[in-house]
Amino acid sequence: MKKPGTQQLSLALVCLVGVFVALRNSSGLDGTEFSGGWLTGPLLSMTDVGIVLFLLALIVTFVSARVGAAIGLAASLLCLPLYVYFIAPVPFNQIFGFGHEFKVQPSGGLHWDRWAIAGVLTLAATVYVCLSNFAAHNQGQIQSNNNHL
Repeated sequence: MKKPGTQQLSLALVCLVGVFVALRNSSGLDGTEFSGGWLTGPLLSMTDVGIVLFLLALIVTFVSARVGAAIGLAASLLCLPLYVYFIAPVPFNQIFGFGHEFKVQPSGGLHWDRWAIAGVLTLAATVYVCLSNFAAHNQGQIQSNNNHL
């Protein structure tokens, strides 16, 4: 087994941070009205699946960085809607709610939830690392093919 490279270590690190931030954003919501809502329930379920995928990506990264990057991208896409909902619940509801009514009407505009913003920034870093991992892998294949010519 060879020593993990910087690409693998950075991917593993962003996946670990992704797990931590997703757990922080979704903690305390299971078993509440939030988890049972027809709009918010699926958001929480998607985040739960995203957490599992982040953990899987963390493990798979050391076997195949490319597969780990693909799983990390999927996890990021699953966690993003919950973070956007926390930051902008009314606009999110207007776009995706289709008649959903809040029990307690939140104030309009943006809510500067620190953990949700940290989640979005973490997902941006994860997507960057995953895509750069793909680019590095493709660059290595191109150089390998040129050496064979």
